[in-house]
Amino acid sequence: MRKAREILRLKHEAGLTNRQIGSSLRMSHVSVGKYLKQAAEAGLGWPLPEGLAEEELAGRLKSSQPPPEKAGRILPDMAVIDREMRRKGVTLYLLWEEYRREHPEGYGYTQFCEYYSRYRSQQEEPCLRQVHKGGEKLFVDWAGDTIRYVDAETGEEREASLFIGALGASNYTFARAFENRKQPNWIEGHIGCWEYLGGVATLTIPDNEKTGVDRACRYEPGVNRVYQDLADHYGTVIIPARPRTPQDKAKVENAVLNAERRIMAVLRDRTFIGLEELNAAIAVALKALNDRPFQKWPGCRSSLFEELDKPALKPLPAIRFEMAEWREAKVNIDYHVQVDWHLYSVPYHLVNQTVEVRLTARCVELYWQGKRVAAHARTTQRGGATTEASHRPKSHQQHLEWSPSRLIQWAENEVGESGGKVAAIILETQPHPESGYRQCLGLMRLGRHHGKQRLEHACGRALQTETCSYQSIKSMLETGADRCPLPSTSQAAPAVIHPNLRGANYYR
Repeated sequence: MRKAREILRLKHEAGLTNRQIGSSLRMSHVSVGKYLKQAAEAGLGWPLPEGLAEEELAGRLKSSQPPPEKAGRILPDMAVIDREMRRKGVTLYLLWEEYRREHPEGYGYTQFCEYYSRYRSQQEEPCLRQVHKGGEKLFVDWAGDTIRYVDAETGEEREASLFIGALGASNYTFARAFENRKQPNWIEGHIGCWEYLGGVATLTIPDNEKTGVDRACRYEPGVNRVYQDLADHYGTVIIPARPRTPQDKAKVENAVLNAERRIMAVLRDRTFIGLEELNAAIAVALKALNDRPFQKWPGCRSSLFEELDKPALKPLPAIRFEMAEWREAKVNIDYHVQVDWHLYSVPYHLVNQTVEVRLTARCVELYWQGKRVAAHARTTQRGGATTEASHRPKSHQQHLEWSPSRLIQWAENEVGESGGKVAAIILETQPHPESGYRQCLGLMRLGRHHGKQRLEHACGRALQTETCSYQSIKSMLETGADRCPLPSTSQAAPAVIHPNLRGANYYR
């Protein structure tokens, strides 16, 4: 505006013509005439009012220009255009096409964009400097300050952390207090926020919290497994803000500031017994915050949410997300993995492999190379084992199918009455029935090798001589003792007469 000031001085004080002024200032005489006309319409002469700043002079000269309507063209309300631009799928070109349909003699697309850009540059509200589509982004973070409450069980005063969520288009805000900032509460905060909104945003923008981001990186951040499972379940995409770049999440930073002023400051002098009572009070203050009218715009967060964000949010899934913990475990030689001092089976071919374990409150899932290979109901029994029969090798399954009664029945049917009695005696005389399984299985092998008839005779001799064991019966079959006739129990043994025998009378 220095040229405008100099033009007025040369015209009124020096009395130069427009061409002389243009030659002096190296500009066309037509431009000199325009400046003088604007000054006359604004009521400015020479000298200028004392203290008139450059910006104020420029504003008065611009205000003297005739509005677009006076030139025969109608310019739409840019506040309405700006609000429409925040709706999902709406572009400036689409709005210009709608404008030209109503006003065929209106401005061209280039001039339309110029007026909109000029309007945006004059806005002072920071949240309007970025265009956020309805239902597109949800910004989440923890509030920096804490809020106090009294533990209902211990009576101890504690500090709760406030989880904050804010939608990009409407600034609609969610807040809930948690006892700490650990991962379960971080996950529960997201779930509670989506349920409060009644839908899910396309993108979720968190800070680089360790509970959600394993590796903070400007270009390729690493989202941890549990947080990614949450995003997959709800159909949203996690895009962490760049490290040390708060402008990436300016919406939630502003929401945190409003929560600290409109929620935490309002409740600062109240005493709350337990988190439930605290969150009930926060819900009341939160509604007041969302219903609070904007200072520079019509409506409030709630009205903009109903208009912009709510129709564009994705629906909630039918099943609520269940918090899960991921671990790694090595499969033991008995095809089981140990989780919290309890053993869970996996297919036997994974022996000595490392598997991933997904733990929920009720279930234990085991994954190998991204594929689920086993699932068991979770139990708190220490030292026990949960085994699925199909995970065992075929030989183990067949071995476990033999019970004491089945072994005895086999011996009676396949060998004979004596074989069944021998099997029963072997199983009864062992410390545990499974200790006699091998001896009975050994008898099966002897029957296949020597024949069932010889095995039955050997078992009968073993019963008579009270030598019912696998080794005794095996020896009889190998030496042929089973073929000798059995001694008769009804005949008494003959008396032995010998001169060296004293007899019973000797001791009387």
